[in-house]
Amino acid sequence: MGKLTYDSTLVVDFDDRVLAHLQIVIGAKLRRNESFYFSWRDDAAVGDGRSVIWLHPSIPVFYKYHGGRVPGINRSWIEELMATANSSGGLRIVPEPPERRAVEPE
Repeated sequence: MGKLTYDSTLVVDFDDRVLAHLQIVIGAKLRRNESFYFSWRDDAAVGDGRSVIWLHPSIPVFYKYHGGRVPGINRSWIEELMATANSSGGLRIVPEPPERRAVEPE
């Protein structure tokens, strides 16, 4: 399990693969100076509820991965996560779709 630390106070555990995809989406939004909500379902160990934070470019975000290897990136998942991040409800973790492959010309 990797960790996302927000504003040096909130620390949330995410699977390394999920965290890698979140890092790309969050980084893209913050690089464009865009603020947005990010919500996730809490683990049963911390109450099994739902948490929401307001991500803003001036507030530090730190990613700590458990494993040493960079997980493979699924572009289709990035697109779906980005679509939620651009919605009024903000970024939500959606199930990973199968990656679409480009069709090779014959």
